[in-house]
Amino acid sequence: MNVLDAIEARRAIKTFDPAHEMPVEDFKKLMQAARYAPTAFNIQHPRFLVVKDPELRKQIRAVAWDQAQVTDASLLIVLCADLDAWQKDPARYWHLAPQAVQEFMVPAIDGYYRGHEVVQRDEAMRSCGLAAQTLMLAAKGLGYDSCPMDGFDFDAVGKLIQLPEDHVISMFVAIGKGTSEAKPRSGPISEDEQIIFDRF
Repeated sequence: MNVLDAIEARRAIKTFDPAHEMPVEDFKKLMQAARYAPTAFNIQHPRFLVVKDPELRKQIRAVAWDQAQVTDASLLIVLCADLDAWQKDPARYWHLAPQAVQEFMVPAIDGYYRGHEVVQRDEAMRSCGLAAQTLMLAAKGLGYDSCPMDGFDFDAVGKLIQLPEDHVISMFVAIGKGTSEAKPRSGPISEDEQIIFDRF
């Protein structure tokens, strides 16, 4: 599917065929696409926790307002981020780059993040957002529907998935074969209100 067509066709679908099993090759394509999503300084902090255990999915659904897509989608990804990725052997993010690039980038990572906790979290959330959108567009390109989700108890889900202390949950992405059409787009605001040139 053309990328622009996928962007227009992608909608949040909330009903999925619970009997559909995603082929391994499609799963691999989706995850590879997600890993191509950009991250600041290439520190690759998104972590894609794929919930395969049906019982765990039921437990997560119970703390996610009983939303059916948690259990019915072919794939449920809890999109998390390692907040400390910037300081975990950062040289590995640039080990294939020319030496001069490595010598510039690796110290720059430390200088940008150290002592700036808000920046650390903001960058993690931005990166997860980019990864989520990449996942959803790739899914649409492969013939799947998807639903981004933040309607759940973050603390409860963190306990269920044993989230490390230095990680944060950004959102869920449910992917599968939708069983209903998307509702009509509801109330887009005007271009004049949303697109601003030069200054507010």
